[in-house]
Amino acid sequence: MEIKGRLKNLGINIKSERLRKSISQEKLAELTNISRNSVSLIETGKLNPTITKMIDISEALGVDIKVLVKDV
Repeated sequence: MEIKGRLKNLGINIKSERLRKSISQEKLAELTNISRNSVSLIETGKLNPTITKMIDISEALGVDIKVLVKDV
């Protein structure tokens, strides 16, 4: 799978978990110390987050990072 497809799947997984937990993009941004715009770009597959940001996102969402990288 090419990088665009991987990033799109990653974004879908993050957004799904965020919505499942009823967390807004603004709240996730606040919890992870990244901008709301960056959260949006990650969720749409337009921004490749660093591993440390992925760890921050998984901790903020209360899920194992494996859940977020499934099918990536």
